[in-house]
Amino acid sequence: MSAIPRTVYEEEHELFRSTVKKFLETEAAPYHAQWEKDGQVDRALWLKAGEQGFLSPSVKEEYGGVEVDYRYNAIVNEECGRSGFTGIGWGLHSDIAVPYIERYGNEDQKQRYLPKCVTGEIVMAIAMTEPAAGSDLQGIKTTAVKDGDDYIINGSKTFITNGQHADLVIVVAKTDPAAGAKGISLFLMEAGTPGFSKGKNLEKIGLKAQDTSELFFQDVRVSKDQLLGEEGMGFVYMMQDLPQERLNVAIIAIANAESILEQTINYVKERTAFGKSVATFQNTQFKLAELETQVSVARVFLDRCLELHIEHKFDSVMAAKAKLMTTDLQCKVIDECLQLHGGYGFMWEYPVARAFADSRVQRIYAGTNEVMKLIIGRDLLK
Repeated sequence: MSAIPRTVYEEEHELFRSTVKKFLETEAAPYHAQWEKDGQVDRALWLKAGEQGFLSPSVKEEYGGVEVDYRYNAIVNEECGRSGFTGIGWGLHSDIAVPYIERYGNEDQKQRYLPKCVTGEIVMAIAMTEPAAGSDLQGIKTTAVKDGDDYIINGSKTFITNGQHADLVIVVAKTDPAAGAKGISLFLMEAGTPGFSKGKNLEKIGLKAQDTSELFFQDVRVSKDQLLGEEGMGFVYMMQDLPQERLNVAIIAIANAESILEQTINYVKERTAFGKSVATFQNTQFKLAELETQVSVARVFLDRCLELHIEHKFDSVMAAKAKLMTTDLQCKVIDECLQLHGGYGFMWEYPVARAFADSRVQRIYAGTNEVMKLIIGRDLLK
């Protein structure tokens, strides 16, 4: 494959990438198949990742981080996506949950939680999605009712990544149900809080090594000190943070598509049919040519998105375009590559089969691709 030089990364970033690759080869590759059977990765992996500086590397030094730019987070996501180790929930922790504390937490919350988030002693999750409210965040039913200096939280969440491992969860709840989006607030809830329980580890068609859970809140009492940011500002905070979440999804999508495409190119060179290498067939060459061209174009666009994010110029519309385009392409590439594998592509032992199952959710979470089209379309017609 003829790769376009990537200018978004510098030498020190590539040195970091080498460290991440080596870590995944030694600490994840031998065990991931078992983790898929277990429904979650070994918790010790989080502590080992923390020792290497892979968790929340952008956190400020005063809170235990190394205070580097988002490109280091992107490299971790790329290498996890490239390897197909979908059970590793570092991206949700580092790029989605922890930044809420960094941006909206008070000094006490930052001092209490961030250092342990960096070391892996605390695993984070964010509880947005509910059984009756998927991409419609304004439609949540979980409530937080004020009771003196406390709040009483009732409700349930589902499809929560890192749900089983989570030590600290950001809970999205309505503090004023009559106020619509302006009545949503965020709370920091520690595992073990009375009334807070974790449901079963959900059985999914893909991402089998990633713990994804239901969460339940029955008269959970939290102090006002556990309010994250200002009351009623939760929806605004989520809208501000969604571009990075969608960029995270896009980064994983293209890294995974590139990897599966490369593996497929190698496979068709070795596989024979009718006495010939499958790579010699015109259909094979045309399919691979189309996919390689589309992935190369997507990579250039995505690298530009990453640059814009570093420059604080990456907005919600651009994020929607990135998420829509890359995840649609990821699924297309993997489907075509599976076809080129023939019957072997349907066997779980082949990475393309796992990728086929794992990739499908990319078009659903972080806002469905239909919602991405709404965001883009409304911007065009405003």
